[in-house]
Amino acid sequence: MGGKEADVLTPRRGLVLGGGGVLGGTWSVGALDALRSFGIDVEDFDIIVGTSAGSVLGALVALGVSLEEMRGHYAGDDVGTGPLAHYAFDPDRATGGHRPGVPRLLAPGSPALIASSMRHPGKLPVTAVLSALLPPGSRSLDQVSQLIDAANPAGTWPHRLWVVAMDFVDGHRVVFGRSGAPVAPLSDAVVASCSIPGWFAPVAINGRTYVDGGAVSATSVDVLEHMGLDEVYVIAPMVSFATDHPTSLAARLERRWRGEVTKSCLDEAETVRAQGTRVFILGPGPEDLTAMGANLMDASRRRLVLETSMRTSPSGWARSLELRAS
Repeated sequence: MGGKEADVLTPRRGLVLGGGGVLGGTWSVGALDALRSFGIDVEDFDIIVGTSAGSVLGALVALGVSLEEMRGHYAGDDVGTGPLAHYAFDPDRATGGHRPGVPRLLAPGSPALIASSMRHPGKLPVTAVLSALLPPGSRSLDQVSQLIDAANPAGTWPHRLWVVAMDFVDGHRVVFGRSGAPVAPLSDAVVASCSIPGWFAPVAINGRTYVDGGAVSATSVDVLEHMGLDEVYVIAPMVSFATDHPTSLAARLERRWRGEVTKSCLDEAETVRAQGTRVFILGPGPEDLTAMGANLMDASRRRLVLETSMRTSPSGWARSLELRAS
């Protein structure tokens, strides 16, 4: 087959890696690995969009960390090859534990964003407004920054990677790496994308402050609306089309919020589908949710979550991809 024919037959693909804390990122590794069963590898994606935990995974993928190495890293094993060879990383210590620390100030994290929301009522997502009301987080993500720098000794920005954060002054979504976006070091952009309001301190980049992109959207599928892609694959730890039946109040509240996130993700996906792009979404199923529990920052569950995702994700993708050939 000639080169021109091959180019015509090769679809342009996008990958969206959503937010979801330590356990959401761990689950996503299994979901990403399972795509290989359907002939889709990480090298096949023209654009990778990462939000929060998804920005860490997306950056590592774009920097050349293989899925085998990724599985070892997220399981807590010693990885012997690749950019993270023998790099020691403890996700629980890196995130300061599975509970937010005591805030340094009992004051709103962003009075400017509160004022902006009052001047333009209804223009910002409720999550963005709530993030402004929370006191500044006291935890640090320095170890996550060091992880990205270790995998990226040249300090370059992978050409196909987009990292989503929220401007903590006006609530606008910022997509680092996209044409026209502010320029930032990769590790700074990833840490900004992961800085959960009220949990981690906002990140200053070139005179602006940023927080977790999940304050705008847990997935941001719609940033790919006008990219002329043929297919978009969404790995969304906060999206579920079937749930478990937890008994604890915390888990029930988490599942209820998950339902709202799922609706938002589907709305975003429809804007991309309207451009003629096929969009396929995978979120954790009942078994995965039971493995995760109610606290997505509980790193002690990561091996269980990864093993469960490796087992459940192939069948989850099979259901999502039923219409792919049509």
